[in-house]
Amino acid sequence: MAGVFDAASNDTGIKIVSANDQENAPISQIIASAQVESLDSALIELGYMAAHLLKTKKDSTNVRDELIQFARLYLQAIQSTGLSFAKVVKGNLIKTLGRFTNTDKDSLPDFDAAFPEEEQLPRNFEIHITQRKSGQSYLRWNGVFIGSPLTDNIRDPDGYRFHDVFHLAHAAILHWSPTFRALIKQKRKSDPVFDEAQDGGRAIVVEEGLTAWLYSYSKGLDYFEGHESVSFDALKTIQKFVQGYEVDKCPLKLWEDAILQGYSVFRKVRKNNGGIVIGDRENRTISYRHLGQ
Repeated sequence: MAGVFDAASNDTGIKIVSANDQENAPISQIIASAQVESLDSALIELGYMAAHLLKTKKDSTNVRDELIQFARLYLQAIQSTGLSFAKVVKGNLIKTLGRFTNTDKDSLPDFDAAFPEEEQLPRNFEIHITQRKSGQSYLRWNGVFIGSPLTDNIRDPDGYRFHDVFHLAHAAILHWSPTFRALIKQKRKSDPVFDEAQDGGRAIVVEEGLTAWLYSYSKGLDYFEGHESVSFDALKTIQKFVQGYEVDKCPLKLWEDAILQGYSVFRKVRKNNGGIVIGDRENRTISYRHLGQ
């Protein structure tokens, strides 16, 4: 195909320029059409040529010429979209680095550092989770019960009554959990925008929905037992879930850490029907301790 695109780029309607990863630099395209058509026209011509190619027999003498023409139309269509080479490169770099590299803790977002202490998620916390004979689970923080007693809310018990562990993991590792923030009544009320848009009911629904979806997904993976990673597809789905909220600034690698650490603690809580969940925002960790220890 390299030869086909080389031939296509020799056409008088095509110009070759250098690539540059700076979005505002004078040059940011590799191969560009000298005359840019409207996107609709370019796509119609490309579609027509693609249909024509599908009807061409492999042993036809002019297959190469038709492929070259298709390549020309393809380049014109790409140019018509107005895509910036710099934006594509930067987007791919952000996605790759955010997924596969360990980010320096100092460069990670801390969403409530600028707010008064009483409006911050606690920097360190211990949440006692207990289960009563009724099967309901209870949360206790600093000796005070928080939230409502929970059951699995499903015909076949599956441990979802302990799902608040995941909100605690979000708080400790992502520095984000509108659900936990609401439970301990530490919303950022000093800023009406944050109070409504980031800590309000819709943000809570997003976190709860994401948690429920991921829980159903995890059942087929034995609640991530023995797993050292989370699938890229699942992480991208999470990214779409939280788009528009402050937590979308967290790299996917951090989400992976929150999920794996959270489920590691959850499995212990589920096995023992309770325990103490320890969150450390400074080190972005969550851990487990048996009740009474």
